[in-house]
Amino acid sequence: MSVQWWYWIVLGCVLCLAELAVPALILIWLGLAALITGVLVLVLPLSLTLQLVFWGALSVALTVVFLRYFRSRGSDAGPGHSAEAIGEIGLVTRAAEPYVRGEILFQKPVLGADRWPCVADAPISQGARARVVAVEGSALRVEAG
Repeated sequence: MSVQWWYWIVLGCVLCLAELAVPALILIWLGLAALITGVLVLVLPLSLTLQLVFWGALSVALTVVFLRYFRSRGSDAGPGHSAEAIGEIGLVTRAAEPYVRGEILFQKPVLGADRWPCVADAPISQGARARVVAVEGSALRVEAG
């Protein structure tokens, strides 16, 4: 039995469409490898063994490239780790002073909330911008920024 180039094209389309039903972002790479294999077989007559080897190697290569370079990279400790808050800038909605908790509002949620209690080493007035320098328990340590 001879595998025609259009078999690979059909397989590639089926795998890419199957990705819609199983959104794991793996079948799309297998389908893309099948499509590329189909184009290669159209240009170069290859044996079935070489076709399967090329498809397998290309599938693995595309999947590895996706997992290594395109997947979002979070903190090493996982999502919600306090290090993601460091450096964020927000608006002080209640003045913060040494030993007096204020409140800071962020444009986008930080650690799951857009408002956080904050403390500061130097007074920061209401309406000023502040940058998070540390997470201390349930409060953020901020500095004018």
